[in-house]
Amino acid sequence: MPLLFDSLFSSIAIGHLMVDTFNASRPVLLTYLGLSETQIAVFSTIYIWASALTQPIFGWVSDRVGPRWLAAGGVLWMTLFYSGAIFFPGNAGLVCLIIAALGSSAFHPVGTVQATLQGRSHLKGRETTAASLFFMAGQTGHFIGPIITGLILAALGVPGLLILPVISIPVGLAIARQLRSNPPHPSSPHGQSKRMEVGWLFILSLALVAAFQSWAQANMVNLMPKYIKDLGQSATVYGSMAGLFMGGSALGNVIGGHLGDKYPKRFVAALALFLSALPIYMASKIGWSWWLFVLIPLAGAFTGSVHSIMVVLAQRMIPGGMALASGLVLGFIFSSGALGLLYTGPLAETYGFPFVLTLTTGLVLAGAPLALMLKEPKAVPQ
Repeated sequence: MPLLFDSLFSSIAIGHLMVDTFNASRPVLLTYLGLSETQIAVFSTIYIWASALTQPIFGWVSDRVGPRWLAAGGVLWMTLFYSGAIFFPGNAGLVCLIIAALGSSAFHPVGTVQATLQGRSHLKGRETTAASLFFMAGQTGHFIGPIITGLILAALGVPGLLILPVISIPVGLAIARQLRSNPPHPSSPHGQSKRMEVGWLFILSLALVAAFQSWAQANMVNLMPKYIKDLGQSATVYGSMAGLFMGGSALGNVIGGHLGDKYPKRFVAALALFLSALPIYMASKIGWSWWLFVLIPLAGAFTGSVHSIMVVLAQRMIPGGMALASGLVLGFIFSSGALGLLYTGPLAETYGFPFVLTLTTGLVLAGAPLALMLKEPKAVPQ
């Protein structure tokens, strides 16, 4: 596949992997530090909102000044403040960790646009496949991040996490070199002569499906490590379990993106959400079991396959610059998941994580029929 050998796409994808490796280390680190479910949920919500709600702003800026320093600077910003979170103990370190989230916010809308544009150039317009490969790189970071974090914490403690910033510095510099021409973003993926005919039902359905999918994944990623720890397992095990969920999500994202370019996106999204209910519900019933190493990646694969479909549909729907559109939809997806997490964190502490898994089953089942309403909008002449 020529896209994978394109130096610009590869540097952006590796940057995405690094950014989300930082992001994915957070739940395992907070669990290791002894925070409760409610504390993890509250802190994670603040972290995700700091990243999500500012993405449209960074997207708007990049549409006007170009992508170079927002993409490269995002990686280097996370490197700096993640290091501060390791050096400073207590609340000061937690504040540094939240500030680091702004680097993720700067990188995501710019990286999404570059991936989509490269897909149009190298994959004959198959932008959903290109977006899914970009998101797969990020979800691979979510896969290896918890595993690496758990292993480092078990062997070296918190100071050992400085390994991650050391690796990320050359990644940020490589992105700056690849984007040295600072190419401007196009104002619309469909040209100035057309607008998208979008009804309120499509907008509402897209928002609800994205929110339910994000909420389901937020429950799994942020609260599952604490549940596995409470079942008597080590940092290596609960870190690996969180990683396996996102590893499955990365694989599902690519499969979903490929199928979304071949078949109607709404059918692919609806089927994936419906199938995800089975492994999530089974995980709620079995307690600690080696079957979790099968069920958790399956849940990640089915829920993750919807993500790139949602982003590409939103890029087509939202007018203005592509980075602004990407920032708006990614900001909404991440912030809605964080808002749901703020509710389910105390539920997990009061009623247990199996209760939250049952609730999560209901979320994906509710999203499946809504996804069927996502008939792709038509471009009409202005």
